[in-house]
Amino acid sequence: MSKAKVVHINAEDNVVVAIAPISKGMEIQVDDIDITAVEDIPQGHKVAVKPIKKDEQVIKYGVSIGHATKDIETGQWVHTHDMATNLSGEVVYTYNPAVPEKKEMPVETFEGFVRPDGKVGTRNEIWIIPTVGCVNDVAKHLVEMNQDIVKGSIEGLYTYTHPFGCSQTGGDHAQTRKVLADLVRHPNAGAVLVLSLGCENLTHEQFLTELGEYDPERVKFLTCQEVEDEFEAGSKLLHELADYAGKFKRETVGIDKLVLGMKCGGSDGLSGITANPTVGRVSDMIVAQGGTTILTEVPEMFGAESMLMDRCINNEVFEKASNMLNGFKDYFISHNEVVYDNPSPGNKEGGITTLEDKSCGCVQKGGKAAISDVLSYAEPVHTKGLNLLYGPGNDLVSSTNLTAAGCTVILFTTGRGTPFGAPAPVAKIATNDRLAEKKKNWIDFNAGPVASSGESVDDAGRRLFDFVKDIASGKQTQAEKHGFREISIFKDGVVL
Repeated sequence: MSKAKVVHINAEDNVVVAIAPISKGMEIQVDDIDITAVEDIPQGHKVAVKPIKKDEQVIKYGVSIGHATKDIETGQWVHTHDMATNLSGEVVYTYNPAVPEKKEMPVETFEGFVRPDGKVGTRNEIWIIPTVGCVNDVAKHLVEMNQDIVKGSIEGLYTYTHPFGCSQTGGDHAQTRKVLADLVRHPNAGAVLVLSLGCENLTHEQFLTELGEYDPERVKFLTCQEVEDEFEAGSKLLHELADYAGKFKRETVGIDKLVLGMKCGGSDGLSGITANPTVGRVSDMIVAQGGTTILTEVPEMFGAESMLMDRCINNEVFEKASNMLNGFKDYFISHNEVVYDNPSPGNKEGGITTLEDKSCGCVQKGGKAAISDVLSYAEPVHTKGLNLLYGPGNDLVSSTNLTAAGCTVILFTTGRGTPFGAPAPVAKIATNDRLAEKKKNWIDFNAGPVASSGESVDDAGRRLFDFVKDIASGKQTQAEKHGFREISIFKDGVVL
C-alpha cells in the first residue's frame, strides 16, 4: 500500500496534517519514522504522530492549539471528539520585541489610475453610494438605465446598497457614516454619486462633515425628496461624473502605491499550509517594495497572538494591538458569548478543530514582516507596511472593512469556496486542487500544488505576486466577471 501524504509543519508538532484522505492501515512517514493510521482520516485533518495523554497539549505550527480531552494513540484521528480549546477571556500580553529586520526589494510596477490626492486605484469605476436603505432600488435603477456611460477608461457603474443610514443610534450610526464616506473617498472610484432620501437620520450635513474636503467634479449629491424626477436628475449627474472620470487613464506606477487586503473564509486544514503562507509571501514582497498590506479578522488572531505581537515595531503599536485583541474579546463577552465560539461547521468538516488551530493558520497571511500599525474599524490606512485592522471574521463585513480602509485589491483564501465580491477586486485563492478544479467559476488562483505537487511556498508566492500585479493592472477576478460585489456594515446596537 502506498504511503499517506502528510505535512509535518513544525518539528515540535505532535500531529501531522493529511494532504489527501488516509485509509485505516496506511503507513505514514514522519521524519524517517513510519507509523500506521488506525482509522480513516479525512483530507486536511490531523493525525497523532506520538501518544498524547489526556489534558496534554496538542501542538501544531510549533504552538498549542488546544488540549486532549482523552488519551490519543499514535495514528489516531485528532479532532473535535478528542481535543478542545484552551481559550477563555482576556489575556495580559507582554511585549518581547522580535521585530524582523526590514527587507528591501527592487520596486516592481503595475498599471493603475493615479488620483489627484496621490492615491492609486486599480479600477476606474463610477459608484453610487446610498446614504440610506430607502433609496436602494433607486440606485439600482440608475445603474441599469445609465450603462451608456461605461466606455473608454470607465470600467463600470455600480451601487453598494445596504439597510442602514436611518433608525440607528450611537456607534452604529457613526460606523455607517464612516464606512460610506470611506467608500466615497476610495481611489477605485473615479467619480461618485451620493444618493440620499432627505429625511433619514444620516443627514446631508452629517455626511459632509464626515467626508471632509472633496472635489465637486468627482463627488456629486442627489436628495430624492428635493427633485421632481430622481431618475432624470440622477442620470444628468452621472453623465457629468462620467465626463470627469473618463479623463483618467492607466499609467505605470510602483508596487509601493498598492494597498493589499488579506482575508480568509471557508478555511480547511490546508489553509495554513498552502494558501495562507502563499499570501504571506506576497505580503512580505509588497512590504519589501514599500507597499502596504492589511490583515483583519481579529477573532481569528485569538490563540495565535505569539505569532504577531512581538513583531510590532514599537511599544505603542504593541499596546494598540493588545487593546484591539482584548477589546474584541470584551465585545464577545458583553454579548454573553464565549471568545472561542469559532470555527464554523464548514471549518470543522475541513479539518480545523479549535479557534487556535484556525487562528494559527489564518495569521500565516501576515507573512513575517514587522507590524507597522493597528487600525480601528474602517480607519483609512496611513502607514506603509503590514497593518492590523480591527473587525470581525464575517466574510462580507471584513471585505467591506478592508475596502473602507483603502485596499485596492483583496486576496481571499478558501478551502471550501465562496462566490461573493466586494467593491475592491477580491481574488479567491484555493487551498487545495480539488476545490480549484471543481469551482473554476469561483477560484482565481490555486495554491494547492504546495501540498499536492511539492511546489515551494516561495514559488507559489511569486506566482501569486505576478497575478496580483495583473489584477491591479485591470485583469478581472471571477467575482468581477459575474458582477458579484456588495457591502455589509458592522453593527452592534439597536434598530429604532
